Amino acid sequence: MVTNATAFDARAIDASLVERLIATQFPRWAGLPVRAAEPQGNDNRTFRLGETLSVRQPSAERYAAQVEKEQAWLPKLAPHLPLPIPAPVARGAPGEGYPFAWSINRWLEGETARTAPIADLVRFAIDVTAFLRALQRIDPAGGPSPGPHCFWRGGPLAVYDGQTRQDILASADTIDGRAATEVWEAALAATWRGPGVWFQGGVVANNLLVGESGRLCAVIDFGCCGVGDPACDLTLAWTLLDGESRDAFRDAVALDAATWARARGWALWKALLLCAGDRCHPELERSPLVIEAVIAEHRRA
Repeated sequence: MVTNATAFDARAIDASLVERLIATQFPRWAGLPVRAAEPQGNDNRTFRLGETLSVRQPSAERYAAQVEKEQAWLPKLAPHLPLPIPAPVARGAPGEGYPFAWSINRWLEGETARTAPIADLVRFAIDVTAFLRALQRIDPAGGPSPGPHCFWRGGPLAVYDGQTRQDILASADTIDGRAATEVWEAALAATWRGPGVWFQGGVVANNLLVGESGRLCAVIDFGCCGVGDPACDLTLAWTLLDGESRDAFRDAVALDAATWARARGWALWKALLLCAGDRCHPELERSPLVIEAVIAEHRRA
């Protein structure tokens, strides 16, 4: 029996469910140990399957379209990139009460940049930009345009104008609302008119893996990828980097001032979303600092 997709509760996703799905749909992998990955994401739940595979399951209906996109595009992007990305090996169907398609990928070793010791943050920032620039050079023909599948990343910030202004008001006790509004309006005014390029859509610490050497070794979670404005991929400048590493990131990306204005808008939008919403999100504590950083940079721009 398959549960109604709209009413599905993500708390039902656990190792037992994965074991049942594997046993019924991929018996060749039945019996392999299933372990929840840490940390878990919001859009998807990830489990390690044996030593070489991972299971990736959308947590809600609004994320389900990402499965088909990743299955179709990750194998085409991977050969052009300097670091490993998830490699799909099978696609699962709804079943065992789980209502969405799901993926089995190759497991990628590494610890997320949110928890791993990074040997040299400046070097790390440059490695991230090398990955992003390689991604942007890939032929965008036929790639998915911004839309609900990526929550409009790569598209116009104006789609979030009403929400962002409401969140500024809701966060008035913790941020400088007037200054935040100035950042937002500058981002809206910095209209993007360039050709579409590939963007990853989720360049955050949890999606950047660090190897034993302390350097960037892989990039995961392309659920929000697409073709459009690359500004959404620059928010790492404020969510992880600071000072010299932020300057190195900016120099290596080599994009114009308008792109950075929009990037500050994307960083502000996400940080406000956390401040005004999810009080349990792991990045909540850092969100006011992100807002302060983008305000300070806007004033210097």
